[in-house]
Amino acid sequence: MPKERKMEIMGVEMSKGKIAAGALGGIAFIVLLGWLFMARAVAPDAGFEAVLIHQPILVGHGGVDQTPIKTGRGYVWWTTKSVMINTQPQQFPVHFEDIMSLDGVPLDFDAIIRLRVIDSVSLIKNFGPKWYENNVQTEFSNRVRQAVRKHGMNETAIDTKAIEAIDTEISKAMVDYIKSAKLPLQLIDITVGKANPPDSIKNQRIETAAQQQRVITEGQRKLAEDARKQAENSRADADNTYREAMQLSPNQFLQLETIKMQKEACAKGDCTFIFPGASVAPVLSVK
Repeated sequence: MPKERKMEIMGVEMSKGKIAAGALGGIAFIVLLGWLFMARAVAPDAGFEAVLIHQPILVGHGGVDQTPIKTGRGYVWWTTKSVMINTQPQQFPVHFEDIMSLDGVPLDFDAIIRLRVIDSVSLIKNFGPKWYENNVQTEFSNRVRQAVRKHGMNETAIDTKAIEAIDTEISKAMVDYIKSAKLPLQLIDITVGKANPPDSIKNQRIETAAQQQRVITEGQRKLAEDARKQAENSRADADNTYREAMQLSPNQFLQLETIKMQKEACAKGDCTFIFPGASVAPVLSVK
């Protein structure tokens, strides 16, 4: 084959190779561009995990991905859902109204349960995004009601030991429930606040306390008056004993007491005795 012919064939083949390479590069670019348009970023904050739920349109199997995206950033197909799960301790408050105590008094109070998720994938796969509302809230509320109904109003409203006993009872019951239900949760603690009775009961308690304080005050006043009476009687007895020992008549004793008072009044030199007669009292200078 002539040399020119061979060079011509080689040129054609090189041209075909360049065309093929360019086509492949274009296809790759289109695929990459399509992927960028079809993908989205998932970026959980610190203390959170993103559980992925795959939902393919045409081919493949959907379901919960066994590997969550932890703190950082990941990319998933736009058809894939992500559920953010807080893996830090969380608290869930519940308000209770008109729960009857052991003595039949309707009480209002608040309770808080603190939980931590220990397996986000298992939680979403087996219990769904509303795992607390569907699996914990009702059980917690029932346990609180059962525990409170075992105690009277004064215990739940005043007695700290009764509140601690209620917390302990509910905590044990919730730990057993979480274990039996296979919830991937850790119970941190439970707090039940002091109960608030109705306003009518509060007013009665205030009035009762006021009456009790009034009784105490009157008792203290009577004790003081009795003590003063006893002191006066003791003083009178002592004066009478002194009078009898000095062999004084009642009038003589009164005169002696009068002289003592006059002496005390004039002790600072603010008065002058004038004795035109024995019955004249000292003259006091007024300043």
